[in-house]
Amino acid sequence: MLSNLNEIRHLIGNTPLKKLSVQNLSVYAKLEYNNFSGSIKDRAAFNILFEAISDGLVNKNSRIVESSSGNFAIALMSICKKLGLKFTSVVDPNINKGYEHLLRLGCDVQVVDEIDKTGGYLLNRIKKVQQICEEDSSAFWTNQYANPNNYLSYYQGLGKEICESFDELDYIFIAVSSGGTITGTAKRIKEKFPNVKVIAVDIEGSVIFRIEPRKRYVSGLGASKVPDILDATLIDDVVIVSHEELINGCRELLIEQSIFAGASSGASYYALKKYSKYDKDKPEVLFLCPDKGYTYLDTIYNDNWVKKMQTSFNEGVIL
Repeated sequence: MLSNLNEIRHLIGNTPLKKLSVQNLSVYAKLEYNNFSGSIKDRAAFNILFEAISDGLVNKNSRIVESSSGNFAIALMSICKKLGLKFTSVVDPNINKGYEHLLRLGCDVQVVDEIDKTGGYLLNRIKKVQQICEEDSSAFWTNQYANPNNYLSYYQGLGKEICESFDELDYIFIAVSSGGTITGTAKRIKEKFPNVKVIAVDIEGSVIFRIEPRKRYVSGLGASKVPDILDATLIDDVVIVSHEELINGCRELLIEQSIFAGASSGASYYALKKYSKYDKDKPEVLFLCPDKGYTYLDTIYNDNWVKKMQTSFNEGVIL
């Protein structure tokens, strides 16, 4: 199986940088949607599976299991197909319909529809994963929220690439979800650029930074629990964006920079443009574009959905 994995290794990483035109800033976008299955999560999925196979935890008879309804699930499904492994993705009713369609084409999908104490589904999805692992001795939980091979993939890959691409870097904006990207990347770049400011970008309703949980209407960033692998000591500041700001960020990124990207990209773009704590003129700023916008055509890029979401959100109604 390792030989099959190595056949796609060259398709993951070494993603392009794009210089953007933003007033008073020197901004670069790291286009992570150019990875194997179309997102930054290919890095973590590849590394977690590679290490699990190397350590003998996964073999040809294994069943990979994960609580994910987004890019990590798509990445795992794509790599598992290459390896001939069974994959089960545990999702909830909030799953983006584009993601759900893709997943049902290529793997087993189990839906958890009971809301947990945070008002979301993540905690109950994790319970479902644990139940599957207890009942199936062949099951291997990739556990993106706690597996150190998640953040190590970004330390060894993305962080290294950024260090090699810049002689100077002042700020980097990174949207958070499982915590692997920001932990691994920040750790690596701070070794070369000790004064770089790492700015975490999260969405209202996420509890990652101890904010009161609320209904979230988009996938791609935020979480209903604090990730075990998140190292908050590496984060210099946090920007919480509203749903409206995230939507505006995605659309402005498309209109102003011709980058058609997903929710976390738009959140970071909005955050870096509105950030008020830059400590120098024309700082060197980097942000990540983890995925494309195709799976958000029915939500973020759909005017009718946006109007419905804004009305419901303002009235406190759950869609």
